[in-house]
Parts: sequence; structure tokens; C-alpha cells
Amino acid sequence: MAQRRAAARVTDVPPGLSERLRTRQRWYFAIMGTCILLIVLAWNVVRYFSTDLAIAMSLIAAPLPPVAVLVANWRQDHF
Repeated sequence: MAQRRAAARVTDVPPGLSERLRTRQRWYFAIMGTCILLIVLAWNVVRYFSTDLAIAMSLIAAPLPPVAVLVANWRQDHF
């Protein structure tokens, strides 16, 4: 599959709303995916080897959902 290149910008006009929204959505899903991955791995795989490491992974994953919401709503466009 060929990857699409981003169009070159020739003006100083800021990116459109849909492009900014798409970027925020990608960041949100990446952060939430990381959170889910950490929780699932911690309590389905890592706990058999090290409970302390599983707890540490959970502590790292705990603040990720609020961070994801902040990233998703950062500089939200108001109408």
C-alpha cells in the first residue's frame, strides 16, 4: 500500500478544523490504547512473574485517561 503524503502548505493559513480534530483524535486513541494495553498486560501476563511490576504498570496507566481527555480537548475550537 502506498502511503499518502501530506500536501505542502504554501500559505500561512492555519490547518482546517477537520485536520486539527483528526490529530487530536489520533493522540487520544494512542494514549487510551496505551492505557488499555498496560492494564491488560499487567493483570493477565505480568502478575504471574511480578506482582510489584503489575502494580507499577497499573499506577502508570491510571493517570493516562485524564491526560488523554486533556489532549483531545486541547485548544478546542469554539464556535
